[in-house]
Amino acid sequence: MKPFLLNFPQRGDERGWLVVAEGNKDVPFDIKRIFYIYGSEANVVRGQHANRKSEFVLVNIAGSCKVKTRNGMGDDRVFELNRPNMGLYIPRMVWKDMYDFSPDSILLCIASEPYDPNEYVRSYEAFAQEMNGT
Repeated sequence: MKPFLLNFPQRGDERGWLVVAEGNKDVPFDIKRIFYIYGSEANVVRGQHANRKSEFVLVNIAGSCKVKTRNGMGDDRVFELNRPNMGLYIPRMVWKDMYDFSPDSILLCIASEPYDPNEYVRSYEAFAQEMNGT
């Protein structure tokens, strides 16, 4: 499965906007963990790993950033997250780099699994070897 963009329902009137994202409906998994990244400089690269079990949806709820995804076999994609009602679904075993953060960026990360340091692949070379069966 490849990463893809999601558009969350939004409702609004003269008072402002409300965006809804429910697990197993708007987000394609049961939500087990939520965290967010903020205060990162534009030249900082976050992520730099793949996960063996966790799926993610990333939403830039303020500002913007870019996310580069890699499958280890040459399929590299870059997504710009710049709307609070748009999310990026990232399946298991996809390498992710988040970068080019705007000064006001708040990147919300929705995960399918609780944190487990043992499921992380933190070397791109090891990830590519695992994906290529070498």
